[in-house]
Amino acid sequence: MNIPLVLNRRNRILLKELTKTDFKLRYQGSVLGYLWALLRPLMMFAILYIVFAKLLKIGGDIPHYPVYLLCGTTMWSFFTECTSQGIQAVVARGDLLRKISFPKYIVVVSATLTAVINMLINLVVIIIFALINGVSPDWSWLLTIPAILELYILSLGIAFLLGSINVKYRDITSIWDVFVQALFYTIPIIYPISMVADTSTTAAKIILLNPIAQTIQDIRFSLITHDSITTWNYISNPLVITPIIITLSILIFGALSFRKKSKFFAEEV
Repeated sequence: MNIPLVLNRRNRILLKELTKTDFKLRYQGSVLGYLWALLRPLMMFAILYIVFAKLLKIGGDIPHYPVYLLCGTTMWSFFTECTSQGIQAVVARGDLLRKISFPKYIVVVSATLTAVINMLINLVVIIIFALINGVSPDWSWLLTIPAILELYILSLGIAFLLGSINVKYRDITSIWDVFVQALFYTIPIIYPISMVADTSTTAAKIILLNPIAQTIQDIRFSLITHDSITTWNYISNPLVITPIIITLSILIFGALSFRKKSKFFAEEV
């Protein structure tokens, strides 16, 4: 199996239909239906805002902190949903893989695209909140596109890598859930990276070399406030490209691993 850059017409149709089906099934049987695409990140944001901004008084020195926090929680939710759904995609589509011959990577891409749809819906909410909160529209908003694309590429690479292993070892899903819970607290989502920088510049730089932290800070910088610390304005040596190298390496390694193991999926799922 190859993972081509351009899908032929048959595979494009299949990818479109699988993505639509995944999105519909996600909310099938729920009373609120598609509204959960908005409500889940908003509920998480509300809880974190009350606890950390109101009770613990974190983020008081950050301009437009409510939107700043909403942006971080939304992008984190996008990353976790994208990876979790992508990792489980092959196992979830086992019956289809056994019955129809088609490129196996399509089931992973379709699962992650469902997360993209949810994220785009929430991005509109972020923009509305930003405007209400007094953030002025700027051409720099367009810079969110490459940052989101980078975060998606990272998520897709992880989904390919761990999804191919998860077919044989189903513990991967549970291990990943625990890992992302721990990872959440190492990313400046509920706390500003400036708090870390005030204590240790080395620790702040290490955090910013994480592609997840780098992309979230880039999006905050472009969309909300140019006061945000980013990898590009805080690290001024060759290490600055480390997040991109990590992202591309994970994608390439994940795609190669998926390609190698995919020939056995039909027998293992």
